[in-house]
Amino acid sequence: MNKEFYKNNREKVLNDIKDNSIVILFAGNAPKKTADEKYQFTPNRNFYYLTGIAEENHILVMSKINGEKNSKLFIKDIDPIAEKWEGKSIRKQEVFDVCEINDVDYKSNIDSFINRIISQREELNLYLDLERDNYSSRLSISEEFSREICRKYPQLNIKNIYSIISRYRLVKTKEEIAEIQKAIDITIEGVNLLMKSSKAGLKEYELEAYFDFVCKSNGVKDFAFKTIAAAGENATILHYVDNNSELKDGDLILFDLGAQHNYYNGDISRTFPINGVFSDRQKEVYNAVLRVNEKVIKSMKPGVKFLELNKQAKDWIADECISLGLITNKEDVTKYYYHSIGHSLGMDTHDSDMPNRDVTFEAGMVYTVEPGIYIQEEGIGIRIEDDILITEDGYDILTKNMIKTVEDIEAFMKSN
Repeated sequence: MNKEFYKNNREKVLNDIKDNSIVILFAGNAPKKTADEKYQFTPNRNFYYLTGIAEENHILVMSKINGEKNSKLFIKDIDPIAEKWEGKSIRKQEVFDVCEINDVDYKSNIDSFINRIISQREELNLYLDLERDNYSSRLSISEEFSREICRKYPQLNIKNIYSIISRYRLVKTKEEIAEIQKAIDITIEGVNLLMKSSKAGLKEYELEAYFDFVCKSNGVKDFAFKTIAAAGENATILHYVDNNSELKDGDLILFDLGAQHNYYNGDISRTFPINGVFSDRQKEVYNAVLRVNEKVIKSMKPGVKFLELNKQAKDWIADECISLGLITNKEDVTKYYYHSIGHSLGMDTHDSDMPNRDVTFEAGMVYTVEPGIYIQEEGIGIRIEDDILITEDGYDILTKNMIKTVEDIEAFMKSN
């Protein structure tokens, strides 16, 4: 991504906030795992969206005071001893080449900088990333900071920047779409190898390892999410991640997985027979899911409301479940289908979305389409997921190079 991308993102956000405001975003840090080991670091995505810097402990401060806009980056102080163990961190003179921020200082000076801005004013808006997925979650760095700074400066008006940045992140630029496409292409390569390597007697994690190999071979440093490798009845558990059961002849295996490329994600679900041949019943259920997948994709275009499409998809799946002899009343569809038809995709696998997912599609949005039918009593769980770009006049299937018909899957697995 070029540096103008991050500069433009900051400009959009600064234009959208109130005057006499500051925005403080934290890169974050890796939490402790055990003993002296930490979890792998991944940057706060909103910080990264505005800076392109993927290192721990930096802080971005943007301000709009009396109409004058400024961005200042506080980087962690240089510690030559720590760098012998952990590697070199970004230097002041390197920041501009990454994200076009000229004003750079060290974190040891941030307290005096914040005090100078706030103490000179009777009232000031402070925007923080206050994303919260549920009431009981631990406080984030921003939430802890909010609690502390309000005790010291009670004149502050705390506001949440998350929804503002989310609106911009929903619509991707050409550069972002290219990164998502790269992640998808690597994912497709991995799924192809999974189908080539599938055989009864393997453990789910043994087959999963072929996907990991493809990702690592393509320079992938992290996955979009923890891979779901669910054979037989395990595929009826939506977020099954144990991946330790044995693959049995005659069963299906459902893979939900994605590579991550430069912090942009692919997300694909494919279900295929472990021995390369669908049974008649498996084929019947698979084609029912595929019909819904294709109907939903064909319905996607600018102006379509996600919530209405989600409702329509559930109705289509209910019709298929009736035809399969699973239910007689549409209201009972939730026994066999219990999730949304899709989600926004980008720097997060479940990318920034509007409250209650009340989104009207626009050109540049990327959404997954993932209908499924899960029949625990038959040991059949099928999900077919594609990644779709909304275009000016319709849609583009970013996963179009990933086969998904019964005939194509069987032919591919037979030839390999």
